[in-house]
Amino acid sequence: MKKLLLAAFLFAASYANAQDRYAIGMEKAFALWEEQKMMEASHLFERIATAEPDKWLPYYYVSQINTLISFGETDEAKLSNQLEKAKEFLDVAKAISPNNPELLIQEALINTAWIAFDGATYGMTLSPKNAQLYQKALEIAPKNPRVILSKAEWDMGSARYFGKDITPYCKDVERALELFATFNSEIPFYPTWGEERAKEVLENCGK
Repeated sequence: MKKLLLAAFLFAASYANAQDRYAIGMEKAFALWEEQKMMEASHLFERIATAEPDKWLPYYYVSQINTLISFGETDEAKLSNQLEKAKEFLDVAKAISPNNPELLIQEALINTAWIAFDGATYGMTLSPKNAQLYQKALEIAPKNPRVILSKAEWDMGSARYFGKDITPYCKDVERALELFATFNSEIPFYPTWGEERAKEVLENCGK
């Protein structure tokens, strides 16, 4: 009996230490990101993902960083490497956490980076995919403010492209902003971005 209790204690202690290492690593990665050391943050998230293969969040953040730094990139080879890496890590995250609305948004963001780079080449094929991704995310998580905001921004962009009024989508941004005030997840390091962006979009809505 004593051996069983000791084994249970050692397992619990080992698990707690692993969780502590995970939390410390994630906090350090976010600190690097906040300091604008994005590639250093990405590399640390990547190391955490290797050590924690059952957690989708480190993979998600590697994907997100490599996507964000691709906007404005003019070197196609560099852009391709970044977005391929973003997709590679996203695919692993999706395998760990299927039908995750945050990952659907991230997939659409990767597509948007390609469209922003060369709309003539990628717009026709990837725009319909984005519409489907945002709709699926909304069906899964109708009260997720990042889902509502991201879909609204995409719809606004489409409306602008076709010369239509974007005002109808302003109410969706308002709804997202309301939900940011109450949305919460019990998962540590769950995405929290979007509220400031919603305020910025709403301020210019309909102008």
